[in-house]
Amino acid sequence: MARSSKEKAWETRESILDAAEAVFYDKGVSSTSLTDIAQAAGVTRGAIYWHFKNKEDLFDAMCQRVRGPMRAMIEEMASPDTADPIGQLRAGGAFVMAQVVDNPHYRKVLTILFHRCEYVDPKDPILIYQREWMAHGISVIRQVMINARAKGQLPADLDVGLAALYLHVIFDGLLNSWLFSPGSFDLVEDARRIMDAVWGGLMNNPGLRNAAGEK
Repeated sequence: MARSSKEKAWETRESILDAAEAVFYDKGVSSTSLTDIAQAAGVTRGAIYWHFKNKEDLFDAMCQRVRGPMRAMIEEMASPDTADPIGQLRAGGAFVMAQVVDNPHYRKVLTILFHRCEYVDPKDPILIYQREWMAHGISVIRQVMINARAKGQLPADLDVGLAALYLHVIFDGLLNSWLFSPGSFDLVEDARRIMDAVWGGLMNNPGLRNAAGEK
């Protein structure tokens, strides 16, 4: 049976995203042109413009292909109906670490974001996108901690804003370090042990407690 026009268009779009991953990874974002991506995908620049408005739109779609499912997962964790917010957050973190090791799309896209982007122009849409993603992630972690605190999973006087930033910095640092030097440590097992220590800090470190009267 012949493929439909919609199926062909989807396959072309996916091949463009695959090519963008490969070229951004090899050359860096600033040094990559749409012509480079078109040549890698075996399509014309016109085919790229049929699917994407510009290079920034293509970059965003490449990221969303990986981050979309990740966003849905972390936002589900932030629901007040989640019975085990901390368990969900820990499982989600472990899932991301495993995906970075095992899934080439995750690994390439996150390597591009951490190590193949030049964040120079403060108005660069890619830089703005990255800042928004970071702010959103910290906000979601904070909400998960608020829910966990309400369920008695975290200390009642935990400074959830500081704790969310603490968790974000450790998690991103692990990803950044491993992607910079893959194989230098076990991203799954070593990261699990480090995150166990982080959770112990959240429960017991007085430096993460609110001052009297703060919430």
